[in-house]
Amino acid sequence: MRVLLATVFIVAWVGVACAEGWSPTLSSHEWAPERILAIDKDDQTLFLLEHKSPFRAVRELPCTTGQAEGDKKVRGDLRTPEGVYFLGAKIRRHLGWELYGNLAYSLNYPNPVDRIKGKTGSGIWLHGRGKALSPRDTRGCIALKVPDLRSLGDGLAKGTPVMVAKDVSWKTEPGNDAETAMLLVKKVRAWGAAWQARSESFFNYFDPVSFSLSGSGDFAHYKANKERIFRRTPWIRVMVDNIHVIQGPDYWVTWFDQYYRSPSLSQTVGKRLYWQRDAENRWHVVAREYTRASTDLFPAYLADATAKVGAVISRWRAAWQAGDVDAYMACYGRKAVQGSHRGFDDIRNYKKALWEEKPPAKVSVGDLKVFSDPKGVRVAFVQEYEDAAGYADRGMKTLVLAPRGDDWKIQSEEWRKL
Repeated sequence: MRVLLATVFIVAWVGVACAEGWSPTLSSHEWAPERILAIDKDDQTLFLLEHKSPFRAVRELPCTTGQAEGDKKVRGDLRTPEGVYFLGAKIRRHLGWELYGNLAYSLNYPNPVDRIKGKTGSGIWLHGRGKALSPRDTRGCIALKVPDLRSLGDGLAKGTPVMVAKDVSWKTEPGNDAETAMLLVKKVRAWGAAWQARSESFFNYFDPVSFSLSGSGDFAHYKANKERIFRRTPWIRVMVDNIHVIQGPDYWVTWFDQYYRSPSLSQTVGKRLYWQRDAENRWHVVAREYTRASTDLFPAYLADATAKVGAVISRWRAAWQAGDVDAYMACYGRKAVQGSHRGFDDIRNYKKALWEEKPPAKVSVGDLKVFSDPKGVRVAFVQEYEDAAGYADRGMKTLVLAPRGDDWKIQSEEWRKL
């Protein structure tokens, strides 16, 4: 019996993936995808499931799968693979009408976990059928009547998760799977934080052997390259957002948008991480895949940087006005440049001598504007200054700040009188 009441969903694995096939149950969870294609091989039915208050199957369409029963293992076994896959691009070449309806979309079989298990074969598609639809009538693909396939509309967007199983059902209760999903979301964020910190702990998130077998690349080479980047790069920023989680037969998949920034590179990509437990029940990344990002995270990154840099400028202004040299210099990098003064010690000595003779009386900043800069961010604002001796000026101040750990430090400072 299939219940259609949940507001969001995720896969709950009820039972084991074995020779009889995988039989998952979908249950409610906030990190589930907004849309999923679920293929029930026993019923020869495709369900388009969406979160649309409440969760419901918006389409239920007849389909046909592989001629042989069970999960696909090797090329030519006529089985349809079972697990979590993702819809690829529409096939752009002419296809036969009778078998393919001249309409097909690729699936990422074998997925990385399939490769770890040594499964072979390729060319598993979701495609149309020009001739009459008969149960279990393909060589491993999933086929629908052409009008039915076209009717799925947005459900055929590239990157849509496709769950293929012996039997698929769903319920409203999240159960213990909500805890697992939340744990993996936290692990994704911690993985990103370790990467940003250029920490050796970043590599502890991976299973080196499985990673190498999955087609994600040789782990030893991957680690050596990352360590080289960590040594040579003064700072890295990693932001992850729009995280989704779904469970497969003996693995989970997290996918998300990732923004990466360093002095030499700035980019947003989509990424999938495949997770499995080890013998001690610890979660490890066994594979990765790159995808198209769902949204550009640079505006979110700049907004976050603006808030943090704004707090630094506030501390900097207050320390300057108070004549607190130590607090003021805590806002600067070791190689900072301020006009003709070069380096932390030079700036500190100059300010200390100046403020002993003429203590600051008033420092105000206003109309902050923050821009991206190869060194980090550039901040421009109107600055007004007065000292205890009666000197006053007003000008445009420009600061360049770079990340240092969880903070930002001033690297250069320029002033122009207004």
